[in-house]
Amino acid sequence: MLFILSQFVQALKEENFEVAQGVLQYLKGTPGYGVLLQSTYDLQIHAFCDVNGGACPLTRQSITVYLVTLGGSPISWKTKKETIISHSPAEDEYRYMTTTTSELIWLKVLLASVGVFHTSAMYLSCDSQAAVRIAKNLILYERTKHIELDCHFVWEQLKARDLIFSYIHTTQQPADIVTKALGRKQFTYLRVKLGKIDAHAPT
Repeated sequence: MLFILSQFVQALKEENFEVAQGVLQYLKGTPGYGVLLQSTYDLQIHAFCDVNGGACPLTRQSITVYLVTLGGSPISWKTKKETIISHSPAEDEYRYMTTTTSELIWLKVLLASVGVFHTSAMYLSCDSQAAVRIAKNLILYERTKHIELDCHFVWEQLKARDLIFSYIHTTQQPADIVTKALGRKQFTYLRVKLGKIDAHAPT
């Protein structure tokens, strides 16, 4: 919702203003919610990436998102509207796994520079079984020759055991909270899954 709304900041129309009011009402009603990195959690890095094909209601372009958590709390995220039309949804997902992998490597180095050393493998989950299969299989089929360089980059991280790829069902995909207009029940579920807590709630 915010991703769509942010495109109209320079020229806000009446319908955009109504949506903005809804966002403000949500923020007003949840002042205690925030990101908390608890000392009792491990420092496991887990990333989620997703591509929503044709999700932009205005241009029908794909919207890509990655979300990285540390110890269950989000520390890095990015949403982008893609301008390039790919050959297939699996290719979209796979290419964005490459982007997310680059972000994970950078975050690992950044954390090490401030004294937080992450020695175990990082997890990367996406809701495309085809993309996960491409990542785990170095044998490139005819239809994937054009993404060979990306495939080798991701496969090398997998081979080095710096990354563990996994499929996640779309209903469990926390990245959807950034790009999709979800119902209250699903939104609340994913908010909890992201480690968001209400600091004002009674303990």
